Amino acid sequence: MKIAFVVQRYGLEISGGAELHCRWVVEHMKKYFEVDVLTTRALDYITWKNHYPKGKETVNDIPVKRFSVRRTRDPKKFGRIQNYILENEHKEEDELKWLEEEGPLSPSLIEYIKEHEDDYDYFIFFSYRYYHSYWGISAAPHKSILVPTAEHDPVIHLKIFKDLFRKPQAFIYNSVEERNMINSLSQNEDILGDVIGVGTEIPSSFSSEEFRQKHGIEGDYIIYIGRIDENKGCHELFDYFLRFKKEASLDIKLILVGSTILKIPSHPDISYLGFLSEYDKFSALDGALLLLMPSFYESLSMVTLEAWALGNPVLANARCEVLKGQCLRSNGGLFYESYSEFKEALKLLLSLPKLRKAMGRNGQEYFNQNYTWEVIENKYRSILDQLEKGK
Repeated sequence: MKIAFVVQRYGLEISGGAELHCRWVVEHMKKYFEVDVLTTRALDYITWKNHYPKGKETVNDIPVKRFSVRRTRDPKKFGRIQNYILENEHKEEDELKWLEEEGPLSPSLIEYIKEHEDDYDYFIFFSYRYYHSYWGISAAPHKSILVPTAEHDPVIHLKIFKDLFRKPQAFIYNSVEERNMINSLSQNEDILGDVIGVGTEIPSSFSSEEFRQKHGIEGDYIIYIGRIDENKGCHELFDYFLRFKKEASLDIKLILVGSTILKIPSHPDISYLGFLSEYDKFSALDGALLLLMPSFYESLSMVTLEAWALGNPVLANARCEVLKGQCLRSNGGLFYESYSEFKEALKLLLSLPKLRKAMGRNGQEYFNQNYTWEVIENKYRSILDQLEKGK
């Protein structure tokens, strides 16, 4: 069986999101199938500017075909168009104009799918909201599988997506909440689908002590790992943590790991370490008392799974249905909707080591039952087997 994985960006430099999710799945599924990746030349997800060379290359032994982005995205223009369609009555053509501006605008990628449809048994598309998925699925619906990576944001209610969610032959969901949301929007329960998500790559070795020495970290700390921006809840996290430090007599530091577009408060108990290697990231996570996950929008949260894989509890934003649901199903963490809940939950976790360890064990068991690569691979193969039997 030959499968094309179609995703907006692809490369070793891309360290998170649906793109990393896709790469990990591709690299694991090549054991069972002949795989290609179809993607754009973009590296930057804000402008989609062409970065990689056009044509074929090999990334970690995976054949990758890159197609040019016809024009870059103007964030201000895109913002105006999005605000218009979200705030006003509009036509379907307005939504398609939004989709074109959302990008990455790569008609040559869609043409390739049309011209080479017979070369592949299935196309697996990642991320519902982008140009490549909408037009790619429309070009070959009878061979399409969608991994929506959908979050509970306003654009999912656009009419074009209600129609899109009826076209693929199968869905691979990241969470129960994502599946329920898409089923509710499109009444597509009759289409084959399963909650699968993604595994995670855990280094064979890491050292929290080495991490502490390298970065001069002393004492207990909690950690946030991910993109540091407002949509990820980081502005609120800073506010809550600084208020907590004033009100609670607990000696605890906050370590931040990841790229940032926010100004980080200057405080002796906040340390920003920037982007870390996988070895250093897991070393940092292993030494933390818990992971903070303040995001408002997630379809899965790989770093939450990484924390549970190491036996660490999580304190998550309950306004993200996915994070709350994962914490409830795993019993691997607490969650909050307000500062007062954040304060009490954090105090509880910091003051009760036995509770932290118990929740960490629960999270680890949940991870092992649902998110090891053996489990993920078998679920992908099951979806494809069911499609083949249904022909």
